[in-house]
Amino acid sequence: MSLFVYRVTKYDPADRDEHGSYIGEEDTTSDHGPVEAAYLQAIAAFAEDSGIGHLAIREPGISDLACFGQEPEADGHGLAGLFPPDLSGFHDGAEVPLSVGLELVRIMLRGNGAWCRLAREDTFVVQVGWDQYVYVSSDRPCEGAVARTRALGLFPERLDASPYDAGFDEPGVQRPADEDFWDLLHRSVAMGDAAILEEGYLHNVSRRHRLTEDTLDAVRARLAPRAQLTVWPDLSPDVGAVLASLPDEGPVEFVWEDRNGAISSTLVHESEYRELATRVAGARAAAALSLAADERHPLFTAVLPDSDGVLRARWRTEPTPSDRNWAFMKTLRRGQIRTGTVTEIATFGVTFVDIGGFTAMINVPELSWRHFDHPSDVVTVGQEILTEVLDVDMMRERVSLSLKALQADPMVLLTHRVGEVVTGTVTKVVPIGVFVRVEDREDGFEGLVPTTELCEDTVDHPETLVQVGDPLLVRILDVDPSRRRIALSHLQALRHEEP
Repeated sequence: MSLFVYRVTKYDPADRDEHGSYIGEEDTTSDHGPVEAAYLQAIAAFAEDSGIGHLAIREPGISDLACFGQEPEADGHGLAGLFPPDLSGFHDGAEVPLSVGLELVRIMLRGNGAWCRLAREDTFVVQVGWDQYVYVSSDRPCEGAVARTRALGLFPERLDASPYDAGFDEPGVQRPADEDFWDLLHRSVAMGDAAILEEGYLHNVSRRHRLTEDTLDAVRARLAPRAQLTVWPDLSPDVGAVLASLPDEGPVEFVWEDRNGAISSTLVHESEYRELATRVAGARAAAALSLAADERHPLFTAVLPDSDGVLRARWRTEPTPSDRNWAFMKTLRRGQIRTGTVTEIATFGVTFVDIGGFTAMINVPELSWRHFDHPSDVVTVGQEILTEVLDVDMMRERVSLSLKALQADPMVLLTHRVGEVVTGTVTKVVPIGVFVRVEDREDGFEGLVPTTELCEDTVDHPETLVQVGDPLLVRILDVDPSRRRIALSHLQALRHEEP
């Protein structure tokens, strides 16, 4: 949908240099007075022309890292009096009346630390940029609002797009906190891998929850809509060792659990370590987390979808290896053909195959239709093979492949030979009969000649009649490819050969 985009400013376009930079005398900060009021009136005029009475908060955040509900309320975000101290109701997708939306614009114009987009679906958007630049987009030309803005002493300029529209639709697929995610989390908690769930429902705002099999569902029910979720392993009970491991310089996020079970975090520099040690005295457990994304090691992440299962939040988590596996697995379907490279043949027989950065596996029965003693008789490490996807298990992050699924079952050809008499080789003697290879090849199919079909008399010990390696004349009675069984008879073969 095409939008009419306007940049509304207090800066006269005539006061710009050849590069478009403002060189006039207007202050880049809010006057908290007539100019600020003019901005709000102009936005109200655009909303009225667009038929807008309510706005949705999108991508909200505050400028400083805070943990509401766990530490004293952070000063400076400007939202006191507009939202509760824990900022509930200030989350992605929350709808507010236009009056509250205008107050949020006022806070952003004053640079009080809070920021968000204000939107009505894809038909109306308000964004506040640096230095008192306001961008309004509407599906209508809003000619009356443009005239009203000029009358207020502001300058509305038509643009092709707002610069703050860029960057929302980043490449890659965001993992949603769907039922597959919660199944994985339940399993990870049960196995002792996952213990902490970090909930971020604003940029730079988080709170952490301890997870157990008994509390996980209750924690899930309390999460803010569209929150970013990050799953962590447990904190270290050796708080002293964590304190001793803090870096010599640079900021670090210190996370700790107090004696009451409340989990808090703070940003700390090397000059604050002594104060930090006093603050966390008596803590049960702690962890020190680098602020560099590649040095933080959560288990997996996700973003909460809406109640209808649709993921509408446009912010993204930093993908973990598990998240990248999930994104790759979402591209796979049963029956899909994939080329891969054999990376390992495990001692327990499973063959591992790289199919584009993800390691899938082929179980022994899926390597070949024919008998083999070891997977290395069929494939070798480094070999490129063509496989079919049998199953994609999102919870266990497993992909099962089949090599034989792309090959015709040679046993089916034997069904056309039912009734034939052939000379085979005895491969095994068992109490119930003897197994005979009926194809002239080392991996040929074998069938069973039961003792009742071996001779006319009752046989208690078949090895008294034949030995492994002996040739034996047999008639093919039945071939069942689905059950991998071939029924043979020596007696009927003899009768068939009689003149």
